[in-house]
Amino acid sequence: MTIRDRVEQLVAEPPIVFGEPIDTADGATVITVSSVGGLLRHPRPVGVFVVHEGRAHWTPAMDANRIAQLGEWIGLLTGVIAALALLRRPPWPDLGHRPV
Repeated sequence: MTIRDRVEQLVAEPPIVFGEPIDTADGATVITVSSVGGLLRHPRPVGVFVVHEGRAHWTPAMDANRIAQLGEWIGLLTGVIAALALLRRPPWPDLGHRPV
């Protein structure tokens, strides 16, 4: 990968923003990580790095509202498909006995 390819990749991807390190009472250092993107270019939390006793741990951010909304959409779609399957007549002919 050339330098030009890497620069084009950085321009195409949203930039990553690291927050100021925060020292906690137990001696750990917390560094927040955000991604700037979207139409309005608002920062979106990605996760945090926690450095404690010389070891770094990555903890990704989780958006519970987004996960819940995905579950609601899946439930709604399942209900619509089930209702359409029950209300639609089958494509094969009715083979029941009919009096003449």
